[in-house]
This record gives sequence, structure tokens and C-alpha cells, in this order.
Amino acid sequence: MATAREENVYMAKLAEQAERYEEMVEFMEKVVSASDGGEELTVEERNLLSVAYKNVIGARRASWRIISSIEQKEESRGNDDHVSSIKEYRSKIESELTSICNGILKLLDSKLIGSAHSGDSKVFYLKMKGDYHRYLAEFKTGPERKEAAENTLSAYKSAQEIATAELAPTHPIRLGLALNFSVFYYEILNSPDRACSLAKTGVR
Repeated sequence: MATAREENVYMAKLAEQAERYEEMVEFMEKVVSASDGGEELTVEERNLLSVAYKNVIGARRASWRIISSIEQKEESRGNDDHVSSIKEYRSKIESELTSICNGILKLLDSKLIGSAHSGDSKVFYLKMKGDYHRYLAEFKTGPERKEAAENTLSAYKSAQEIATAELAPTHPIRLGLALNFSVFYYEILNSPDRACSLAKTGVR
């Protein structure tokens, strides 16, 4: 007889096949909750969690970019009525993005990072933490954007320190971290030179 944890992992895989990613997130959150005694997720489980959230957030990020692009076009044409409707719609998408990011960040801070023992799992979760703060920085403005950017930088730096000390230069997680860190410098901090040097370091 399968344990509740095994059953939820199976259901998460089923939801992935059906492309029902919101439900996949729910099943994987149950898996995380079931590992209360500081027990680490398996590599398969953490990858399923990552895929679930990546798809849920990815759809909204794509929507936000499309709506923002339309908003700019309508603004340039002076269609004020359309612009106000678009802003309202964009705000709805931003609320969803915020909720999703806060959900995974809470899981990372309250359970996953603390229970990580191996170097690769520590880097995996810290990279993930940086990624979701970066997604917040993509659409937040003012002090909220500044805070999200600072949190991204802090998480990526912590991940980089562990990756440099404990993971081979060709380790996929270390390479993924270098790539995402360079994207952060390029897109959020507008530092193309720093982005290029980080990317080059990652592939050496």
C-alpha cells in the first residue's frame, strides 16, 4: 500500500501529464507538508515541485508581458479608455503572480532550505528562492521592486558561494544558477557587462 506521500507524488505526475499545473502544485505542497520531520525531498520530488511552479508562474509571466506590450501600444495611440481597462487587467495578473511567488517563497523559507543537507539541494533551493524574487522584481515598482531585487541578489549570492565550494563547474544546477544570475544582472539591474562575465564564468 502506497503512503500518502507516494500517492501525492503519483498524482503530481498525473497532473503534469494532464497539464493541470495548479493541481500539480497542490499535490507537491502536500508532499512538502508530509516531510515535517526535517526530511529532505528526493531529487525527483524537488524536480516535480520546480516543474509545477515553473509552469504555473510561466503562464502568468507570459500573460503579463503580452498585456504590458499591448498597454504600451495603446498608450502611444492615446487610447485612454483602453489603457485604463488594460491596467486593471494587468493588475489582476500581477496579484496572481504575487500570490504564486509568495506561496513558493514561504515553502522555501519555512521548510525546504532548512531541511536541505546536500550541496546540490541547498543550491537548488537557494537558486529557486532567487528566481521567484526575480519574478517579483520583473513587475513590481518603487520600494517593492528594490526589495525584490535585493532579495534576489542575496539568494543568488548564497547559492553561488555553496555552488563554488561544493559543486563541479559543469554541474547542471551550478550552470543553471550562473545563467539565471546573469539574466538578473542584465534584465533587473541593467548591467550587461556583469551579466556577460557571470555567464562566461558559468560555462568555463
